[in-house]
Amino acid sequence: SLQSNTRNNNKVAFRTTVLNDSSTKDNLLFVDATDTHSSVSDYYGQTLSSSDDLKTNACCTSASPADHIKSAIGKIHPEVLKKYYGCGFCTPDLLEGTTVLDLGCGAGRDVYIASQLVGATGNVIGIDMTSEQLDTAKEYQGYHVEKFGYDNVEFHLGLIENLDEIESLADDSVDIIISNCVINLCPDKEQVLKSCHRILKPGGELYFSDVYSNRRIPTTLRDDEVLWGECLSGALYWNDFQNLAKSTGFADPRLVEDSVITVENAAVSRKIAEEGGDGLEFYSATYRLFKLEGLEPHCEDYGQAVIYKGTIPMFQSGWSLDNHHFMETGKVFPVCGNTWKMLKDTRFEEHFEFIGDFERHFGIFEGCGTSMPFESKAGVGGSMKGGGDGGACC
Repeated sequence: SLQSNTRNNNKVAFRTTVLNDSSTKDNLLFVDATDTHSSVSDYYGQTLSSSDDLKTNACCTSASPADHIKSAIGKIHPEVLKKYYGCGFCTPDLLEGTTVLDLGCGAGRDVYIASQLVGATGNVIGIDMTSEQLDTAKEYQGYHVEKFGYDNVEFHLGLIENLDEIESLADDSVDIIISNCVINLCPDKEQVLKSCHRILKPGGELYFSDVYSNRRIPTTLRDDEVLWGECLSGALYWNDFQNLAKSTGFADPRLVEDSVITVENAAVSRKIAEEGGDGLEFYSATYRLFKLEGLEPHCEDYGQAVIYKGTIPMFQSGWSLDNHHFMETGKVFPVCGNTWKMLKDTRFEEHFEFIGDFERHFGIFEGCGTSMPFESKAGVGGSMKGGGDGGACC
């Protein structure tokens, strides 16, 4: 875990060791804002040559991957891994045979992970706006075909706001959409979410890691090119994200895990403080957003419960839907109506027994609240097992 302290009484977390810090570099950090798309493309295509060039850990993944993900990463070409910029592991369970879309796939690391998880009967589509990154992904496509024994991957150059322009992305055509620290880089996040909802099959999900803040980012910071590239300026205030997700059809966003983002560069931290950012906190968080009919705005109690069968591969003893729903095998687990639907009307149905129906309503589900959801704020960490006692849906 990261050791952090506070500076000038603000709440932005800083690593005790500051990396990549020199006065020469600091003078080059901040420039006038230009077109966001071209700035981000230039930053990831030309300014950064590897993840070592990043100035914060917002676009870095600090958690250790599960063993099966670690094994998949071990089969990916080193040049692809070198150009990975992300803040989590966007790999939900039960991917075999599915069609997966990766938004902002970059050099293709997560595409090639997903390629192995969906297998020969599945498909993975990668989209990115940066030609230099896609050149790397395509350059080693043949390498991965030989390594995996099948070819199930395709790449497209384009903006993730313009998914509607890609002919193969028809309505209800994709099972799962993943994205790794990319949506925050997009100026029109609403359009991205609308398109995702259109493309997903009923029961499909958007499963993505991104950067969030505890309050809205000041305009002066939003206009800074480097902070956009570092995934900070475009961070969504967590409650704005919740409202945006609901307005675009994803009625009940579920937090899977989260962690505090630290600033490792003195110039970046100084810029945040000077531009009214005292009190800003940044978080890396993974959410899952299901495309389901009938989800309610809050967690309503119908007296329902589920029993996990222990049949999801690699999760024989228990499985987590999100950070408040760790279900032990064979144990009756009370759930709200929304959680019921997320298990009953999706690819997870065969792995559960279902108790009850929607005939009788008992009010709001106990523990359903509206406070900031990130557990890492309190130093709890973003464990997916946290709070898995059946007593809280949010």
